[in-house]
Amino acid sequence: MRPRIGQLLLDFDGVLARYRRERRIAHLAAHAGAGYDRVHAVLYGSGLEARYDAGVVDTGDYLRALGKGIGAPVDEAAWLAARLAATEADPQALARVLALDGRLRLAILTNNGALMARAIPRIVAPLLPRLEGRVLCSGPLGGRKPDPQVFARALDRLGWNPATTLFVDDLFVNVQGARAAGLHADSVRDARALGRVLGRYGLA
Repeated sequence: MRPRIGQLLLDFDGVLARYRRERRIAHLAAHAGAGYDRVHAVLYGSGLEARYDAGVVDTGDYLRALGKGIGAPVDEAAWLAARLAATEADPQALARVLALDGRLRLAILTNNGALMARAIPRIVAPLLPRLEGRVLCSGPLGGRKPDPQVFARALDRLGWNPATTLFVDDLFVNVQGARAAGLHADSVRDARALGRVLGRYGLA
């Protein structure tokens, strides 16, 4: 028997948008006049980005550590410029989501720090009327997917029932975490796969 779905929770990078990490690193490197490898090491090799995504460091400390590491101050505007330069909406995915029944509630849950909540509305602007501010980042939730607690906290904040919520991510490990939290969940790699999953649950 097909479950009755009333809410759709979507990952961001890899589902609604295409993210090129190398472009972000190059943008920050140009901003600081630093080498690509240095920026990569500061963001990823040091674990700074993962700690921010998990809420271990706040935005101010994160930006200060990033700026110190790459040799030039990085404020919110510079951070956003780099992220926006590296991310573009998937128009086919957006079209599939926009075609869904207007009564279906939508939200985004992404493994990112709090700053990403400022970038996402600019990248997927056509979805904003449907999202109604429901853009959740893992950092403020105190963890990262696939931790089931992150899904539980997200649904608590949204006021959603896991039994009637479908979660879609491009990484199967995150799908497993969602299922452990009681959500229906499936993985997709592109807009066509997203359409198949939505159809399987009777949403498209």
